[in-house]
Amino acid sequence: MSAKLARRDHRAAWLFLLPVTAVILLVAVWPLARTFYFSFTNAYLDDPSAYSIVGFDNFIEVVTDHSWWIAVKNTLVFTVISVAIETVLGLAIALLLNSAIPGRGLARAAILVPWAIPVVVATKMWEWMLNDQFGVINKILSGLGLVDHGIAWTASSSLIMGVVIFVDVWMTTPFMVLLILAGLQLISPEIFEAAEVDGIPAWKRFWSITLPMLRPAIGVAVLFRVLDALRMFDLAYVLAASNENVMTVSIYARDRLISFQELGVGSAASTWVFLLVALVAIIIIGVLRLDRATGA
Repeated sequence: MSAKLARRDHRAAWLFLLPVTAVILLVAVWPLARTFYFSFTNAYLDDPSAYSIVGFDNFIEVVTDHSWWIAVKNTLVFTVISVAIETVLGLAIALLLNSAIPGRGLARAAILVPWAIPVVVATKMWEWMLNDQFGVINKILSGLGLVDHGIAWTASSSLIMGVVIFVDVWMTTPFMVLLILAGLQLISPEIFEAAEVDGIPAWKRFWSITLPMLRPAIGVAVLFRVLDALRMFDLAYVLAASNENVMTVSIYARDRLISFQELGVGSAASTWVFLLVALVAIIIIGVLRLDRATGA
């Protein structure tokens, strides 16, 4: 009887999974397969039906393009710096919101505001605020006597990457706060109370208790943010279009596909982006599993 019930549950599970599987195949696997196929052709976007197979020529063209490696460098710099800052800030803010402070509920709601604003809207908002002529940031700096004239934040090749990272940190730190705060709330308060009774100082409680128990939550948060940062497109593109100083691998693929109408080369670049993200995901997941195994 139990075996019959198990088979029935197995069939029911597959029936529930079939719609989800069909949707994934339709919106993810099929476009990915088409992109992978066109990456081996010399097709152009204006007439995708007229093409021939060129093998790995498109992949070679991408990796021998100087602009591609500039995009890779920009993407990695953006990812490492922004995710590191967001993780540190997210941890600090989560610890603050987890403590018994006045107005904690209001602060938790307010911290979500930057994350709730659409990326394009937030980017344009910061672009206006950073304008060298009428931007409020330059007005404040001039009023404080820190600058003599307005700074062209988004037009300066040496400042634009910092601006992109700053805006991303402002928008995405709340995401890290939410995930880390959820992990904090799973830790039993009795553990901290016992450690405090034993006379363990606050910094040691954080280093020896809080941080080790938060590692799974922090690891998941970092995984999601790294994968998202590696695919970053809208923030840099809205702020600086195809500026080489902040061009990411996604912007590079978009330019080859849309601006140059090169469906084959653009698909190859998109495939390289997919492989890069997949490789980083495998590495991070492997590190998380190893950490869990050694921690166990």
